[in-house]
Amino acid sequence: MSAVDITLFGATGYTGALTAEYLATHLPDGATWAVAGRNLDKLKKIADQVVAAGGVRPELVTADVSDESSMAAMASSTRVLISTVGPYLQHGEPAVKAAAEAGIAYVDLTGEPQFVDETWLKYHETALNTGATIVHACGFDSLPYDLGVLYTVSQLPDDVPVEVKGYVRGNFQPSGGTYHSAINQFASLRESARVAADRRRRETRPEGRSVHGAGSLGRAEHAKGWAVPLPTIDPQIVLRSARAIDSYGPDFTYQHFAHVKTTRMLALGAGVMGVLGVGAQVPPLRRLLLSRIDPGSGPTPEQREKAWFTLDFLARAKDVDLHTRVSGRDPGYGGTGKMLSESALCLAFDDVPRVAGQTTSAVAMGQALIDRLHPDVLRFQTL
Repeated sequence: MSAVDITLFGATGYTGALTAEYLATHLPDGATWAVAGRNLDKLKKIADQVVAAGGVRPELVTADVSDESSMAAMASSTRVLISTVGPYLQHGEPAVKAAAEAGIAYVDLTGEPQFVDETWLKYHETALNTGATIVHACGFDSLPYDLGVLYTVSQLPDDVPVEVKGYVRGNFQPSGGTYHSAINQFASLRESARVAADRRRRETRPEGRSVHGAGSLGRAEHAKGWAVPLPTIDPQIVLRSARAIDSYGPDFTYQHFAHVKTTRMLALGAGVMGVLGVGAQVPPLRRLLLSRIDPGSGPTPEQREKAWFTLDFLARAKDVDLHTRVSGRDPGYGGTGKMLSESALCLAFDDVPRVAGQTTSAVAMGQALIDRLHPDVLRFQTL
């Protein structure tokens, strides 16, 4: 097989199929791509589906996470590798390893902090040496947050302390893969903390600048309701971008919240999270929780049509106050497939600096990706 511009690994899964259809119908003229996975018959079915939707037929590549040689061959025959093979803690590492060793660009949609920290510890140095660009979390986790803060900071002075608070609201159904990833992450909190601490010890910090995360339960500042700190991967990604980009200022703070409108919803959400968090620690209960939803399932087209989110940023830089917003439709799946595809297209075809190592979307793609996403996928506004 000759080298293609983009390869989608995991195209037969729920989000992978949505990504395949969008990518196939948005390739520039003359671009080439491939779908990769274990089952050739399923790959042929995906190829037929995207052609029926008006897209470019992909080449077919057989690759299996249990076969290192097939993963290396897949990575060496593409310029950009997309991985939708999750849960990433269980299945994601071989694709990152192959991309890092091949010196290519890689994007995925993981929201699993432990996976991101483990791959940094194992493959960041390799990627630096080969010139590979490894960018995790290029879906709803964490593009709206990472690029939204970049969009906000770009309108503020860069020589004074900056504080940004992000408030997210939304209505969408999780897929089975997302649910399984969350349960598995709850189950490995202790190991996740150990891996995160190891990364903090080894990762350098910027000299002469300070970057902080913060946030506590309280009232939302921009609208009626509660601000609930979210322990997701999103603030971690934002803070890593802030450490790498000098224009975030000499002293940068980011606070990350869910915006919950009523006390009843606050109590309900806390109860659900408590049940999942405790249940995931007990193997029989964890197996029961995991059995409730098929990892290959997802919301119906009708449910996705009704899905939405808004992400409000309140920023302060000395005497300057700023309110921005990022919003979108179907953020979890159709939207995530679009964000992931546009990230790959940006790395493959846009004039962006080649950044080696494991990095973030704001660092590797920045304004070029904002321009790709606005306004059809994500809408960026200054209010």
